[in-house]
Amino acid sequence: MSAARKFAIGAAFVASGLAALAAHGQDDLFDFIPDGGRTLLGDLFAAGTMAPDEVLGSSRSREEWLATIQGLDTGLDPVQQDTLAAYLAATMPAAERGGQTMDTGGHALPRDGRDLTLEYCQSCHIITVVVTQDRSREAWLGTMNKPSHVEIKTTQDERAALADYLVLNGGISIEDVPIDLRAGGATY
Repeated sequence: MSAARKFAIGAAFVASGLAALAAHGQDDLFDFIPDGGRTLLGDLFAAGTMAPDEVLGSSRSREEWLATIQGLDTGLDPVQQDTLAAYLAATMPAAERGGQTMDTGGHALPRDGRDLTLEYCQSCHIITVVVTQDRSREAWLGTMNKPSHVEIKTTQDERAALADYLVLNGGISIEDVPIDLRAGGATY
């Protein structure tokens, strides 16, 4: 079966499943998945904790971003701080990195690992297959470079952001996943 056919079947499966779940009156079925860097950054911009002018054009290493974040009163826990630092290192300066953006509080911010997981991984897998795995960065990048995944339209920076996000925020316990999302597996 071609990759395009697998994608279409997976997308239809996910869409029908999500429509059925939405009919049950659940607000955000995916609240159990931790926020990604885009959302965390947007919240800090909105709170005035970080200034867009100082962030969007800056290029720093993950360690440098983490030190900056830790020096601010962000209210973020250590995993959120590391998630944001990894996101910033992979996506900033935003104008130079490419990839798609999402409007976040009036700022066009690059998609984060959570966004990419929900947009692309669900096309072929029930989300549980992805977010419950506890894997290394190299393992995630290896999967993304397999023939079944290389056709996915993401930049190298987005793949890095996705891998970093899943390393930090994956390995979610199945008990924390809504019961309606626990069944199933890969749709191909």
